[in-house]
Amino acid sequence: MPTFIAEHPMLCALALIFIDIAVWRLISVNLASWKLAARLVIFAVFSAVLFNDGMNPMQLAPYADDTTLHLAATALQIGWWLFAARTLTVLLGTVMMQRVGHTGRLLQDLMGAVIFLIAIIAAMAYVLDLPVKGVLATSGAVAIIVGLALQSTLSDVFSGIVLNTTKPYQLDDWISIDGTEGRVTDIDWRATRLQTSQGSLAVIPNSLAAKAKIINFSRPADMFGLAVSLQVSPHARPQTVIEALERAMLGCRPLLATPAPSVAFKSSGSGGVEYEISGFVPAMGLKRDVRNQLYDLAFRHLQAAGVSLLSATESSAPSLVSGARALLERSPIFSTLRQEEKDTFSQNMVLQSFRSGEMILPAGEVSDHLFIVASGVVSVMLTKDGRKFEAGRMGPGEVIGEAGILSDQGVPADFLAKTYCTLYRVEKEYLKPCLDARHDISEAMKALLDFRLHAAQTLTQATPVAPVKTGFLQWLRNRGL
Repeated sequence: MPTFIAEHPMLCALALIFIDIAVWRLISVNLASWKLAARLVIFAVFSAVLFNDGMNPMQLAPYADDTTLHLAATALQIGWWLFAARTLTVLLGTVMMQRVGHTGRLLQDLMGAVIFLIAIIAAMAYVLDLPVKGVLATSGAVAIIVGLALQSTLSDVFSGIVLNTTKPYQLDDWISIDGTEGRVTDIDWRATRLQTSQGSLAVIPNSLAAKAKIINFSRPADMFGLAVSLQVSPHARPQTVIEALERAMLGCRPLLATPAPSVAFKSSGSGGVEYEISGFVPAMGLKRDVRNQLYDLAFRHLQAAGVSLLSATESSAPSLVSGARALLERSPIFSTLRQEEKDTFSQNMVLQSFRSGEMILPAGEVSDHLFIVASGVVSVMLTKDGRKFEAGRMGPGEVIGEAGILSDQGVPADFLAKTYCTLYRVEKEYLKPCLDARHDISEAMKALLDFRLHAAQTLTQATPVAPVKTGFLQWLRNRGL
């Protein structure tokens, strides 16, 4: 033991406490193992200083003849018990964090409270020589009174223990508690905190969560359910509606193939018949976009099948216009035509059907006609590194073959019928004068073609190969030196 420490043990012990506080503050949270090692070393040196000077924490403080030194020694011995409790708590917390992660924080806090309580009682018994039995009896009566006053809070605490033990949800899980949906951001002594999809914070007491109906959308992992309900006319044939909705599901690529999405009849009444599309997506963040896309596809495929969604302001009476004329009304490109132009245009549209798997337009072929999808799902296939892959799916109202009409060139994509499809064919010799006269439609088709060519180029471009490192150091690494 150095001479200075032997001559000034109390001063050194007090300095060690301040050094521990400073080191704990200065070392980064990312270096948890170093923080723990530093605390263990400082606690060992602190214990050696106290025991070497006769300040045994298991006995009464020395220097009974000197009041000042006696009080200082008593304070340091009590500090040893608290220091030991804190060190043990940190050590157990580190071990638990490695095994169970953040979800064990509540149990860690409870264990820490118990350890500190034991340390305080031990300090009272050994250092202060107080009658522990009387203290425990008094504290028991006080605990009963406090327990009655804090009954609700204690219920939250013990409910939190149950939730952390049974683990119906964990941090970052998307859950619903009694209809409140959000992502779990924290589980503490009193409550569970959720960040809702609107960005607000919901605080739910643990006692309420333990009794409530909990739906965990994150389990099983990478599979999140969604559902879209639609109401159609009671006069529409159910099989027609179901087939149209099944085509809408096939047109929505983000939906998982396993478990397979499904269409189900929900309810029927004088006002209409309700159907529900249900399926799964691989990420919670996709639910809103996929629901929107699925509803749009359902709307388009139902219209293509001659079935309209019911609303309070629209009549459910069937339309008297032809299918080609109705398709032009729904087309994002040709909807700007005047009524008489649409009538003439629809008379030059020829209906053509394709079986599932049949080629509609092969890659590179210069088309002398334009296809407008009337019903069904069309798969767009690209080739990358000699392998074909599906780049997208098309539905009612979308066009195929605009490259041949505009620039006498083909596109690097195969267009295949994924389901039974019907498409309206418009010959180039009729369409070309129409585009020359209507620049707005021509510009819309050019923008569509540019977008598709850019997307195809992005999806098929070769992945850059990382350069191979060379040199003496790399030679040593390759040989394990």
